[in-house]
Order: sequence, then C-alpha cells, then structure tokens
Amino acid sequence: MTTTKVPHLLSSFNLKDLTLGNRVVMAPLTRSRAGAARMPNTLMKEYYTQRAGAGLIITEGTTISTQANGWLHTPGIYTAEQTEAWKQIVDAVHAKGTLIFLQLWHTGRASHSSFHENDGLPVAPSAIKIEGEGIHTPNGKQPRQTPRALETAEIPQVVEDYRKAAANAKEAGFDGVEIHGANGYIIDEFLQSKTNHRTDKYGGSIENRYQFLKEIVESILTVWDSSRVGVRLSPNGNYNDMGSPDFRETFTYVIQELNQYGLGYLHIVDGLEFGFHELGEPMTLAEIKTIYDGTLMGNCGYDRNSAEQAIASGDADLIAFGRPIISNPDLVERFANNWELNPSPEQSIWYSFDAEGYTDFPTYQEAQVSG
Repeated sequence: MTTTKVPHLLSSFNLKDLTLGNRVVMAPLTRSRAGAARMPNTLMKEYYTQRAGAGLIITEGTTISTQANGWLHTPGIYTAEQTEAWKQIVDAVHAKGTLIFLQLWHTGRASHSSFHENDGLPVAPSAIKIEGEGIHTPNGKQPRQTPRALETAEIPQVVEDYRKAAANAKEAGFDGVEIHGANGYIIDEFLQSKTNHRTDKYGGSIENRYQFLKEIVESILTVWDSSRVGVRLSPNGNYNDMGSPDFRETFTYVIQELNQYGLGYLHIVDGLEFGFHELGEPMTLAEIKTIYDGTLMGNCGYDRNSAEQAIASGDADLIAFGRPIISNPDLVERFANNWELNPSPEQSIWYSFDAEGYTDFPTYQEAQVSG
C-alpha cells in the first residue's frame, strides 16, 4: 500500500527475513483484559485481529514468571496453559497476513507483594522504592513498597525465566520476541545509576549495569535467531520515577553493545510528547542512528506526518503507535486515505477489564454508516 501523502510510512519493509506490509507498528500496550488468571482469551484475539493492518504487532507486556507480575489482569507466558492460549491469537493475526512479536516483561520494583504473595516483596537491583502515587493491586490501591534487592545468586534464575518465556513464545507460534528494557521495569532498573546501587558484578560501572541485559539477550539467542529478537529502551523517560544524570553515557554504551548482535530491531521510546526527565538534551533517533547499524524503531507521540518525516529523513525505519491505535483499529487505512481519527477516549476505559474501550472503537467506514 502506498500513497503520495505518506509513501515512506506505508511502504513495505524487510525486517531481516520477514517482510512487513508497511512501517506502522502496533506498540506494546498494557490493556488488562487477561483476567485474574492471566490467560490470553477470545476478547484479546478480537482486539489484536482488529488492528492487523499494522505491518507488525508487538503484544502487550507479557510476564515471564509469577515474580514478574505487577499489573492487574495482564497476560503471562510462563505456563503451558498460557502458552497454548496465546496460539489462538497468533493464528488469528497470521490469518490476516500480519506478523506478531511477544513482549517479554518483568515489572521489577514497579510491582507489589500482593501480586505474588508466595514470592514476597517485589525485586529490583537495589532496595530503592518508586516515589510518587500508589499502585493498583488485587487489594485496591496501595502505597509503593521498598523492593528487595536480588541476591547475586538469584539473578541467573531471572535470566532463565526470560529464556524459558522466549521458548514458550516460540512454541506459541510468535514470529519473534521483544525484550522490554524500558519504562522503569527490571531491566531498566539494572541499567540506570538512579536505581542500581549494587556493588557486585551487576552494579557500579556502566559495563556492570549492562551485564543483566547482556545475559538476558544472550540466553534468548540460544532459542531465537538474532533477527527475531528486538530490545526496547527509554533513555529519555521518567516513567516509574526513572531518569539518571548519566543517562546519555549509559544508553550510548548499551546501544553500542546491542549493535553487535544483529538484532531484528532496536525500539526506542524517544518521543517527548510526555514523560521526559529533562536531565539533559534528549537522545534522538538521528543521534542513535550514528551508533546503531540495524533497524531502528521510534515510539511515543508520533502522528501520521511526524512518522512519515522520521522515516523519509532516514532517522527511523519503523514507527510504533500506541494511543492512536487503541482508538483507531484501522489506523493504517486512515493514514493511507488521510481520514480523520476517532476522538481520544477517556483513559479510564482503557483498563475497564471488558470490551468497553477495547474492541468497541469503530473503523472509519463503520462510523460513516452509523453517523
């Protein structure tokens, strides 16, 4: 599909051995529809297939273990039952001719003990809690807890949880996996000096703080070819009380290290529409392109025109859309035809636990008929 208005955004793209129909990516979006059992289901299948016009779908954050849980009603990929349940979604998306990657997630200190009573306190690189408002838990809204610092001897098990979850994703038929290293969750917590005060081989220097992510990447590469693995980072973000004074040095090093693996893509939350820590000049896609040779995906606050510009200029190869694709299941078709978007909904319904604010947004053509 091409158009004279946004020809670059809607052009096809070769993601190593995979061909994307366009360069619009459905960003990973936590939507809380998996129920208390954290099981993928038919409602989720409808939601993803509605948005299969995107060149690539990245699933919502999907937890790798019970310890990793930290958000109400999000899906997991750590049991045989969850793995089997994901197959219906993967098959339905594939039937639409669309590729789908699973995002691997461990919430780290952003969790609460009530999500995993058998595992105790949330874990993190260091015992530093999130400052700010509380967290929505199975027992209602609660104050943030100070996490328990992982013992050095415990870390290999967390790495193994990532590897096993990646293997489960392969069993479920996904086309690849994305490692969630952004937004103040456990990998980001290890990377950043604000949240990593360790004195063992996983803390201190930037090289040591990168060690946790390095081990995760290399463990997953025993399951998946590097071309089927993506990594997501948020060097400019303040979500979950993040942002370190040495962010530029840290993420420059991390990106240069990741450049050596021949990954499918590097996914950067670079946009500054919201959530910028303002600790220095933000890292831009153009800057990252000078130190990263592979496929680069931008995310956060892009619209049709800014996405087209980013790709046309060569700053990005792909652009992931979050909020626009929530309320516009036919986003790519709207971009192609320059149709107006649905009004942005109240964010409260994004997490209604049912179809409201999830699968009930009309396509442009449906809206014309009903209007």
